[in-house]
Amino acid sequence: MKTLVALSLFVWSTTGLAQSGNLKPGTSAPDISLKNVTGETVSFTTFREARGYIIVFTCNTCPVAKAYEQRIIELNAKFAPIGYPVIAINTNDPQVSPGDSFEAMVDRAKTKKYMFPYLFDEGQNITTKYGARNTPTIFLVKHSNEGNIIVYTGAIDNDPEENKSDRINYLEQALSAVQAGKDPAITSTKAIGCSVKRKRST
Repeated sequence: MKTLVALSLFVWSTTGLAQSGNLKPGTSAPDISLKNVTGETVSFTTFREARGYIIVFTCNTCPVAKAYEQRIIELNAKFAPIGYPVIAINTNDPQVSPGDSFEAMVDRAKTKKYMFPYLFDEGQNITTKYGARNTPTIFLVKHSNEGNIIVYTGAIDNDPEENKSDRINYLEQALSAVQAGKDPAITSTKAIGCSVKRKRST
């Protein structure tokens, strides 16, 4: 809990700033083609009826990612039926973070009964393309005439410890705007969480 508090104080002092390195809202979302915990390969085209996607760069081991896990499950339950499924991607290299191995991902998905894909980013290529640096980091993507466009990136909300009476649900606000055919009022926030565990250079 102390770790979450410290992270919260740092991150929310900079809320409203884009997550450094992230692809910016208004840019095209790179397609994905990654192995799911079921063994199948998942891409955007897997979801033929989707109107967009809630992409979550996360992992098994980060305390902040764990704190948001149930909220991510609830987001999928709420928004997948109306065309915005969650696609969760494990950012961490398993040689650096053994708790984020593919086998550990399979176990966690089964234990938590994930109803959304949980994808293994071997080589961290997709994490690099999107520029995600923290877990969890959100990219809300919508279909448009120009293709798949990022419309929001950053944090799910401003309440990692779930103890604020005035919680701001950034992602849900952005989704409501997109559903109404509008641009979100807030398009980027600072994502709170652990740094992505990258493979050490040799």
